[in-house]
Amino acid sequence: MNRKFILLVEDNPDDELLIVRALRKNQIWNDVEVVRDGVAALDFLFATGPCCGRDPSDLPAVVLLDLRLPRMHGFQVLRRIRADTRTQDLPVIIITASWEVEDILSGYSLRADGYACKTASFSKFVNALGHLGLEGLLADEPSPAKVKALRKAHQEFSGEEPSEPIHLGMND
Repeated sequence: MNRKFILLVEDNPDDELLIVRALRKNQIWNDVEVVRDGVAALDFLFATGPCCGRDPSDLPAVVLLDLRLPRMHGFQVLRRIRADTRTQDLPVIIITASWEVEDILSGYSLRADGYACKTASFSKFVNALGHLGLEGLLADEPSPAKVKALRKAHQEFSGEEPSEPIHLGMND
């Protein structure tokens, strides 16, 4: 089983500390790999350039993506992620200082999975991260609520309780 980790694309070391601290406040303890610009993010994801020895199938569970990055803007990174079949469904959360409506709309039109503004108060930022569903993406096991919902759906479909544990295919 591959480890579930977070790829943080953030050029500012102070913001990196803020984001990691907010993750920990939300009881998210997964490893965080950090890259400092958009080109480095793509090199990491596709195992190119300085990351050419990395296993390209070892993808993060989620990408936390700043927008205003050196060398390549976050929207360009997101476009490339969505354009490649290997990463098109990779969860990407935009974490930026921008409250601009145009940025928010552009992010969602490029299929970002969430948007959080790091310039809000720290408690509001922690709360925003907590509502993005990261724990579900990063959990090793499905939540009890998901298992219960699957059991209920199976029972409604077949009219009987499943005789064996429900296999979700998450930890093959």
